[in-house]
Amino acid sequence: MTETPRIALLIDADNARARRLDVVLNELSSLGETTIRRAYGNWTKSELKGWQEILHDNAIRPMQQFDPSKGKNASDMALVVDAVDILHTQRPDAVAIVSSDSDFTPLVMHLREHGVAVYGFGDAKTPAAFQSACTRFLVLDRLSRPSGETAADDDEPEPPRRATRKATAKATAKATTKSAPAAKASKKAPAPAADAGTAAGATTTNPGTPERATRAQLRQDARLVTLLRGAVESASDETGWARIGTVGQRIARQSSFDSRNYGYAKLSKLIEASDLFEVRDAGTPDMAMRDPRAG
Repeated sequence: MTETPRIALLIDADNARARRLDVVLNELSSLGETTIRRAYGNWTKSELKGWQEILHDNAIRPMQQFDPSKGKNASDMALVVDAVDILHTQRPDAVAIVSSDSDFTPLVMHLREHGVAVYGFGDAKTPAAFQSACTRFLVLDRLSRPSGETAADDDEPEPPRRATRKATAKATAKATTKSAPAAKASKKAPAPAADAGTAAGATTTNPGTPERATRAQLRQDARLVTLLRGAVESASDETGWARIGTVGQRIARQSSFDSRNYGYAKLSKLIEASDLFEVRDAGTPDMAMRDPRAG
């Protein structure tokens, strides 16, 4: 009997929003059992109220870190220290890090060097270095909740990080000044005929469904195209055909790629949408593809 993989969940509450926690926990439930759950932050701050309201309901242990000085916090360092300690004492099979901060890239690389899978969760703006270092990285705002719906507070602003009150006030005043003339102009300007994304051929979806990348957007992503073509080539048999399961394995071994970051629930659907390959037996476990350039 195979043991269920044990996962340690470490949350950078100062640089993550609470509204998508259910998405994270649901994803991890498909990968193993989350036996360690910790969230790091200065819990005296009002900005972390959203986290405070859900920690105990989800058995997450709050790790208090007072700010060493104004505009600074020690949550990052505390999370890193604990992660290394957990690695050598608890020996989990995987570590999940919820943050959009590239500061954790060295930690991720260290964990993976010790044979631990690392699942990253963050916003689309998360630096590529952190995303690429992870075994798999998921963009939270592009994933549906377990119910298939997005959070009602999806526009909730991210907690300010390392910002002073003076800097925040200055930025707010500047934004207000710029928005005033724009508001006046909008009264006279006619409504656009179509959204820019729609005009470019973007796929529109229901509010609860992540937007899908279009064929053009997929093919213009040079890194994605190289990844897909390379995986298909390495998984191909003597006739040039590669089965979807083998292609998926090749991709997982070399990249943090996840088709859901592009709005597709499955790799097979993304490959079909890209129109980069000849496809047979689509929609079945026997689906296979071949690069038409190979002749």
